[in-house]
Amino acid sequence: MSGRFLAIRVLALLSVLLGLNYVLWRWLASVNWDAWWIAVPLVVAETYSLVDTILFAATMWRAKERPRPTSPPQGTVDVFITTYNEPIEMVMATALAAKRITYPHHTWILDDGARDDLAQAAREAGIGYLTRSADWADKPRHAKAGNLNNALLQTDGEFLLILDADQVPDPLILENTLGYFADDPQVALVQTPQWFVNVAEADPLGSQAPLFYGPIQQGKDGWNAAFFCGSNAILRRDALMQLGIVGYVRDLEDSVVTALKASQRMLRRTASDRSLTPEITAEVRRLGEAVQRARAELALGGPIAEVTAAVHAEVQAASRRLVDADMAAIRADVAELAALAVQRDAELDAFVVDESALESLSVREMSPLATIAAVDALVEAVRVDRPGEAQPIQPLATISVTEDMATAMQLHALGWKSVYHHEILAHGLAPEDLRTMLKQRLRWAQGTMQVLLRDNPLRKKGLSVGQRLMYFGTMWSYLSGFAAVIYLAAPIIYLLLGVLPVTAWSVDFFARFLPYFIVNQILFVVVAKGIKTWRGQQYSLALFPVWIAACVTAFANVVLGKSLDFVVTRKDGRAAGGPPWREIWPQLTAMVLLAIATIVGIGRVLAGTADGTGTLVNTVWVGYDLVVLSVLIQAARYQGFQPPVAAAEPTASIEQKEPPWTSP
Repeated sequence: MSGRFLAIRVLALLSVLLGLNYVLWRWLASVNWDAWWIAVPLVVAETYSLVDTILFAATMWRAKERPRPTSPPQGTVDVFITTYNEPIEMVMATALAAKRITYPHHTWILDDGARDDLAQAAREAGIGYLTRSADWADKPRHAKAGNLNNALLQTDGEFLLILDADQVPDPLILENTLGYFADDPQVALVQTPQWFVNVAEADPLGSQAPLFYGPIQQGKDGWNAAFFCGSNAILRRDALMQLGIVGYVRDLEDSVVTALKASQRMLRRTASDRSLTPEITAEVRRLGEAVQRARAELALGGPIAEVTAAVHAEVQAASRRLVDADMAAIRADVAELAALAVQRDAELDAFVVDESALESLSVREMSPLATIAAVDALVEAVRVDRPGEAQPIQPLATISVTEDMATAMQLHALGWKSVYHHEILAHGLAPEDLRTMLKQRLRWAQGTMQVLLRDNPLRKKGLSVGQRLMYFGTMWSYLSGFAAVIYLAAPIIYLLLGVLPVTAWSVDFFARFLPYFIVNQILFVVVAKGIKTWRGQQYSLALFPVWIAACVTAFANVVLGKSLDFVVTRKDGRAAGGPPWREIWPQLTAMVLLAIATIVGIGRVLAGTADGTGTLVNTVWVGYDLVVLSVLIQAARYQGFQPPVAAAEPTASIEQKEPPWTSP
């Protein structure tokens, strides 16, 4: 172990211990219960930050700096360039660079916009062109994941290099990464950094993420949890196809079991009707026994197709024997069932049975034959050919508007491994205006929270403890918006109203808080190893309305069923319109309130109505908040990237290559 990694471990351990000492003291001895309405939220926010510290320390505990792969590159490769509405010139620049990759491969443009002029440009350049097949018409499209899934079933390369339309690859990207797959046949994914060439030195939009594409991914890699980031990654086709098949089987099994349970409830309800004749009651009970047998066979691993076919045959036989029942009642009941019982979730790749609708059906009066027809409709709706989908098997995860993290987590849960290769091998374009950047960050956060709500890593089977923590740590970070509101509100409340959230600004407070804060900052400095991280720290607080909006909209989507729009990030220059002041009004309002609170607080000290120590502490706190939030004013006024006269020096922590294009 190197001296640097030993220092990281010592600092990580100290940071956690000092944080526990401070937060426990805050809960047990310093909460001002007379002002519980701000004191309790503040200590909860501090507890949130401590958990964040623990997760970061765990991430860095096993950080891995990998050597280059020892095996030579081998295997067939398809290069996928995904596009929807990006300029054709941009797409073709990436495609032509991909064609020049030195390792033998086949380059494909995956055009979700189905543009004839792009198809023609691809043909003229000798580049493959794919768009959605007719099977996708009037079916859930699943955004980028659907585009990739469509291409997977039309190509046959053993490995897939996935690139966004703006990510121009280095000619050696495959030469330098394919060896990992030969070194270890369990490797399913190799992720390389994303680096942007149209970012100013000051990086006012915080587009570069050298801390993430570096120490953090290396830390996750140490736990075999480095995840797919949507582009600049190589994936093993066999792993993706296994993922698709396993997901298909699991979803189908869950859907069939749910349908059979609902069927059994309806049959039991009908059989309990004392007004029925003994013959009809016996028929309904016989069918209920058939459904029970089907459930038992499924539990023992029986083939789904055979089990559902047997139930369908029993239903048909029962229907013929009861055909003289009241047909009018049947039509009404079956029509209601068809509309309510089984639906397809457009984002979650599975059949979804409307439990509330089935519950209402199970407690209402239905004619016997209508109940039997309902059972048949439920079983038919979960056919193995998945008529509601364009293709039965969807290898890349479709449970989120961002397919990358969800796919990687499911691969890890199946026992596959991932690699983070710390070398810039593609150069892309970042958003050049604040409005576009805000939409991009919102989509990232929404997708991450969708995964948390639909497939919580803490409960996911197949993941190791370390993998659970690594995935949860990324998801946990997007809850910071709620803590940020408290951190902004607390000093304002004290300076304006004199309400103290702690019992006193005593020696005990500073003796516990300052060591925790200082060691935490030193840990960041040592981990960063010269990387500029301040801009990332600013945006983690300054984008608090975005993080809150992402949590709320993701919850509304997953729990309440409200739609969630997918927005493709614009990367072809600044969006139309002036500075988006309206889109950052919460931050601007907070800055105004912080400034007013500072003036009032100082005035109260001069008037002798406020404590000098408390005012000083909170004034420093306010100053820090204002400096952090000020990045948004700079970002709103940003006029876009101006290419430097001379090429920038390579980043110290990442081996940086010149982009393979001749002009920015």
